[in-house]
Amino acid sequence: MSAPEEYQGRKDTSGPFSPAEREKIISYSRDLEDKIVKLTGEALNSMTAVKIFSGQGIARFAVNRRINRERTTVNELAFELEGPVDHSVPVIKVEKASGQLLAVVFGYACHNTTLSFYQISGDYAGFAQTELEKTYPGATAMFFAGCGADQNPLPRRTVSYAIQYGKTLAAAVETVLSEPMKELSSAIETKYSEIELGFSDPPPTRNDLLQALPKLAATSYPGPGKAENLLYRLGQGEKLKSSYDYPVQFWRLGEQKLVILASEVVVDYSVRLKEILGSDTFIMAYANEGMGYIPSARVLREGDYEAEICPNFSGTWAADIEMKIISGVMELAGQAGK
Repeated sequence: MSAPEEYQGRKDTSGPFSPAEREKIISYSRDLEDKIVKLTGEALNSMTAVKIFSGQGIARFAVNRRINRERTTVNELAFELEGPVDHSVPVIKVEKASGQLLAVVFGYACHNTTLSFYQISGDYAGFAQTELEKTYPGATAMFFAGCGADQNPLPRRTVSYAIQYGKTLAAAVETVLSEPMKELSSAIETKYSEIELGFSDPPPTRNDLLQALPKLAATSYPGPGKAENLLYRLGQGEKLKSSYDYPVQFWRLGEQKLVILASEVVVDYSVRLKEILGSDTFIMAYANEGMGYIPSARVLREGDYEAEICPNFSGTWAADIEMKIISGVMELAGQAGK
């Protein structure tokens, strides 16, 4: 099979992006870096003594989307739903010495995807932050996503539902804030490692990628972009990875345990880690990197969407992915004395 026209005889210097697109990416990246550096400096120059507390609430709008497909009516969703979920709402409260609420950090294990239109919106998490900042003037509300790669808010697709879920989540956080919370000591310990994860198949060849392009061109997701990017790398003389170094972190904020995982992690990891480390463990996903879905052994066995989107492009993650990640977290927890 011959290469598509745009790849025939071309020595590309911009990859799958046009020069104009690439310039936009570079410009945006530089601007973002400058803002982060500036914000970090402002934070370092405005440090103040605080007390930190932790607690956990509950919100029940996340639904396991692999088992409970999107329905057409609310009545269908009113029946008992199936599949693993994590409805916990981890909350960290930051207070000034005077008792004034300075910030609240909260999480939830669910895709932040009530909405599907191409407009700027914080979705349910943004509406939750807005509600909390209205309720607690002067405080900053921050959201983190948990292991919700196979979880959706259902029903969805309307702004009204996004507002509803945002208010539901904010109410769960307010309930935690209104009750006695665990005050954390000032000890902070952080551990980090990268776990080598394998793939089920060898890296794709140039011919594999070329053959996949026509089919991918007809799809909105994942679309041809990933294959084009890998073709570009091969054309630059790069060797495609046969494994992936996956970042994992374990933090101890006082007495609060926090596990930090990269990319879109399915809920099984949250369930399993809480069985081992305790149900009061906070688990953050979508952190550090975003290379695709991180399936569990169960999801790999079952196949389908979350099991098949893999950075290797051909094949899936290796069958031992869950064992390696859980073991890596436990090793870091051991180093932190937990």
